[in-house]
Amino acid sequence: MVPKPSNSSSGNMTTVRHSDKCLSFKQRKCFAVRKQEVADIKEKFPNKIPVIVERFCKEVNLPALDKTKFLVPQELTMSQFVTILRSRMQLKSSRAFYVIVNNKSMSSMSMSLAEVYQDNKDDDGFLYVTYASQEMFGSNEENH
Repeated sequence: MVPKPSNSSSGNMTTVRHSDKCLSFKQRKCFAVRKQEVADIKEKFPNKIPVIVERFCKEVNLPALDKTKFLVPQELTMSQFVTILRSRMQLKSSRAFYVIVNNKSMSSMSMSLAEVYQDNKDDDGFLYVTYASQEMFGSNEENH
């Protein structure tokens, strides 16, 4: 179905294009706004790690989370954090998924979020985590 042109001053602002669904947090908010958000979070919650968790853009096998921004206790391990994500996605324990930190690496599951944050935080102050299923990493084989 093709959207009809609008006579309002907002034009096509109400039309959600398919490509808009794939905009990352960084694409939706400018650097200054993100940096200020982290400053505000750190002031109110100095012992929490500000984490942005997003589904890999081309992911089709895993559900989207109900929220993107998480405030995580520093002492939580990556394994515990992944368990929280799994629970929020309501995944069966047999269902595999992967988390990539800062679009470049998988972190050790035994590391604390404080350690991961120290090594991988973005210049804006957020820790960015992307999750995807095995299929997104090039494997089309089924589990036997």
